[in-house]
Amino acid sequence: MPKPLSLPFDPIARADELWQQRWGPVPSMGAITSIMRAHQILLAEVDAVVKPYGLTFARYEALVLLTFSKQGELPMSKIGERLMVHPTSVTNTVDRLVRSGLVDKRPNPNDGRGTLASITEKGRDVVEAATRDLMAMDFGLGAYDAEECAEIFAMLRPLRIAAHDFEEK
Repeated sequence: MPKPLSLPFDPIARADELWQQRWGPVPSMGAITSIMRAHQILLAEVDAVVKPYGLTFARYEALVLLTFSKQGELPMSKIGERLMVHPTSVTNTVDRLVRSGLVDKRPNPNDGRGTLASITEKGRDVVEAATRDLMAMDFGLGAYDAEECAEIFAMLRPLRIAAHDFEEK
């Protein structure tokens, strides 16, 4: 798919100017609009890289999480907690991975109602290859150096703390 033609102006800066004229200065409006646009750009770029592997970035994240676990398996509830997504989303994501042969599911022997998801050898191979490709394109953040990436991380951390993603220590 061809890339759209660039606009001769920054539409977010223009919206910010018009916003200021109508409602006064609200720097958070320009910031949120920029963040949301950045999200669209990054998601499209990383999804394009993982698509040949039959993945979306959400499915890729689930596979990575399973590779980080000691046994290569986690309860579905733990996957949702770590990825900060709704249980229904976890079920859909893992079920797609199961259909692709990248993950297996079985009853959790430690929890009669729970289910364990475990990464398969094929899943391990796919996550390694996809990770190499994502790292080669700097996860879409090639416009920034390492220090700037650390600054972005640090700038967004208070927002995640305020959303109660984790307890600050």
